[in-house]
Amino acid sequence: MKSTNIIITILVLVLIAGGIYAFTNKDADEMMMKNDTVMADDKMMSDDKMMKNDEVMMKDDKMMKNDEVMMKDNKMQKDTMMVKTGTYEVYSPEKIMTSAQTGNVVLFFKANWCPSCRTLDADIKSNLSSIPSNLTVLEVDYDKSADLKKKYGVTTQHTLVQVDLDGNMIKKWSGGNTLNSVLAEVK
Repeated sequence: MKSTNIIITILVLVLIAGGIYAFTNKDADEMMMKNDTVMADDKMMSDDKMMKNDEVMMKDDKMMKNDEVMMKDNKMQKDTMMVKTGTYEVYSPEKIMTSAQTGNVVLFFKANWCPSCRTLDADIKSNLSSIPSNLTVLEVDYDKSADLKKKYGVTTQHTLVQVDLDGNMIKKWSGGNTLNSVLAEVK
């Protein structure tokens, strides 16, 4: 019986202590709930601000993209207003057809070991902006183009051959150390 009374007394004390604890923490729980509510409201406001900022940033991105497009358009307009120059590039068969549709094509049979070829090559490269818009000069490797040499009867390096749209020879000449000497020969 004595042990039962001790157990009942301990249970009563535990219940009283629990009640006191619950009563004192009720105020703390209410404060925490209010803080959670305020924090949730702040988060919602912050999220709204972030969404508005995102919308502003998206609009700014669109405006920047529009500005980029306008700048590209302006550059393209300026480029088309500028005088187009001809080209000096490495030979390929399809370049004859595409270039000859809009102008003249000259094949320059050159060898890296040829001093006069190097002189003309250097002069053309230093005067690229002087190549007329209707002229394409194609570099042909003299040492690796046996079929082309045979087709056009080229027997020495530093030979130039003007061709038409179908690759037929219009004119052939040798020599000349400047772009102007090439231009003087083009028909």
